[in-house]
Amino acid sequence: MSTIKITSKKGTDAVKKLREQKLRNGLPFMINVKELSTNECYLEYPNGSIKLITVVHSTRDIDVVRELSLTEATLLRRRFHFSSVK
Repeated sequence: MSTIKITSKKGTDAVKKLREQKLRNGLPFMINVKELSTNECYLEYPNGSIKLITVVHSTRDIDVVRELSLTEATLLRRRFHFSSVK
């Protein structure tokens, strides 16, 4: 395995571990997707819901655009090889 692949796998594993820790501790996990604008991301919550949010930089607040359907949330988790929320 090349050095780049090893480094990439370590980074991926670290992100998955951080996600599990945050959700286990009752905190949301931010999922950034390159297709979204720079002020948008997904927040995954410990209850399994995922919301598309917009960050309002001037007020340091967030606005919920919408909650993903169960199917959309499942597809997003599959895309990033995330396990289901326990």
